[in-house]
Amino acid sequence: MAGPDLLRPDPGLAIVVMGVSGCGKSSDANFLFCRRTVAAMLAEALGCGFVEADDYHSQTNKDKMSRGVPLTDEDRLPWLESLRDAIRDRLGRGEDVAVSCSALRLGYREVLREGDRNYKPGSYGSCRVKFVCLEASAEVIAERVERRAAEGDHFMPASLVRSQLDLLEIDAAEGITVVDATVPAHAIVEATITQFREELASTAR
Repeated sequence: MAGPDLLRPDPGLAIVVMGVSGCGKSSDANFLFCRRTVAAMLAEALGCGFVEADDYHSQTNKDKMSRGVPLTDEDRLPWLESLRDAIRDRLGRGEDVAVSCSALRLGYREVLREGDRNYKPGSYGSCRVKFVCLEASAEVIAERVERRAAEGDHFMPASLVRSQLDLLEIDAAEGITVVDATVPAHAIVEATITQFREELASTAR
């Protein structure tokens, strides 16, 4: 008779597409994308759930950002904890999930890594929460954010781009995958799936 461990579902994997808001532009100048687009495309390709971190912000946070006021770490903590719980729920069911979240600082990412119940601080390699950072120039980011704001597609004004860039920090020890956000979104999705194929519950069977 199989032991209890063999009866459990394969552990899921959370892939967080991170970076400054509006951090993507494809090689086609007529098609701008952001981390939400990449994460949503990744979820569709994997047939897994999609979580948009912006949906977990309180109205107070949204109102604050819409006025051009940067959030404090105190503002962000309840938001990050809610997102962590959403990730933990998915992984606990053995499901993969694609997440769109800025996750700019190591401390913020550590909260999200706690979505893996077995995570021990600093154990980046074995953690079931992985990060892919979209990297682009400040000019590309500002252009995208300005367009989204003009279209009423997002609550964050372009004036907050600099504060986000100032917050962005990546420790090489984390093993975060950094990708050029000016390549087509589908290429980023394909490369991400290839990189994490062996760890994804949806492709491991």
